[in-house]
Amino acid sequence: MKNKKSKIEILVKLDENKIPEKIYWSANDAGINNNETKAAFLSVWDSEKKESLRIDLWTKDMPLDEMKIFFYQILTSMSSTFKRATQDEKMSQVMLDFCDYFAEKLEINK
Repeated sequence: MKNKKSKIEILVKLDENKIPEKIYWSANDAGINNNETKAAFLSVWDSEKKESLRIDLWTKDMPLDEMKIFFYQILTSMSSTFKRATQDEKMSQVMLDFCDYFAEKLEINK
């Protein structure tokens, strides 16, 4: 099998002030083509500079209550990814404990 490539695309429609009005994403391998979303957070690692780079986008009509849930879900998924990547169960649990605290303080129903 030759080297396979997979493409993920994010298309952002901006208003006159360069504020996102619409965000669409595609991932052909997953059968996703121009699905609309209200928010997208993407992080990549620059190994030369030893720093993470990120793109944080959300539309101006993203509801605040959904943004809080979105952040909660990102934080919990980061805990799971951290555990899978490092095998550090103790720190992963510390992160999940913070996620519970975060949800409680924001009054998010999990």
